Amino acid sequence: MAGIKVGDALPLFGAKDQNGKDFDIASVLGEKILIIYFYPKDDTPGCTTQACFFRDQFEDFKESGAEVIGISSDSTLSHKKFETAYKLPFVLLSDQDKSLRKLFGVPNAVLGLWPGRVTYVVDKKGIVQLVFNSMKAGNHFPKVLEAVKRMM
Repeated sequence: MAGIKVGDALPLFGAKDQNGKDFDIASVLGEKILIIYFYPKDDTPGCTTQACFFRDQFEDFKESGAEVIGISSDSTLSHKKFETAYKLPFVLLSDQDKSLRKLFGVPNAVLGLWPGRVTYVVDKKGIVQLVFNSMKAGNHFPKVLEAVKRMM
């Protein structure tokens, strides 16, 4: 799985959000810095930590012109419960068929049994500026903050 790399143009894609509505990346591509993060599962310790980081930094990201988008293979109903439980102010996309994971080239982790955790930061021109792959949720925070600051 080659996957999306730094310098690549972000491909167009769409999916259902936590409200069951169609979300099309073209609606924000080219207008905002995009922070797209793939995570293993709603309401698990690492994934909750990661989501709450993005929630707590959301206003700063928004002021920077950035949009946060979380993606996992959980259902829209699971995403809605996750959003409600942790007051998440950003889009969660359901990738139940794992087509977005395949499109991005997100690898499985932990002996290939667990969906991987990868964060992409995309500039306003639609070019990928950061690809960070680590199962440790906390490792993503400084990388994302640094990448967004560089683009401001």
